[in-house]
Amino acid sequence: MATITHADDPATFQKEVLESTVPVVVDFWADWCGPCKRVAPELEALAEAHGDALKVVKVDVDANQSVAGRYGIQGIPTIGLFRDGDLVAASVGAKPRRLIEADLGLTVAR
Repeated sequence: MATITHADDPATFQKEVLESTVPVVVDFWADWCGPCKRVAPELEALAEAHGDALKVVKVDVDANQSVAGRYGIQGIPTIGLFRDGDLVAASVGAKPRRLIEADLGLTVAR
């Protein structure tokens, strides 16, 4: 079972995302957001498929407004790919896992 971490404060975001040694898929979401809830199982499947090659971190935009603002998050869900502390790709809206992976440039080794 893949683990999805929550980074609902700037210090946790720094540690889990910006200082990560593996790529990080960040789900910018909110509890009141229906499309965010629909995309959650897709991110769980993505985490399972990629295993230790990347990690998935959820950022509640209401709890962590400073981080959401820093990356210009306008609409949610926004799913970003961070490599070496930099946001390198993003997918906006609730989509199936395969489209999220395509938007982020991720491939699964089979």
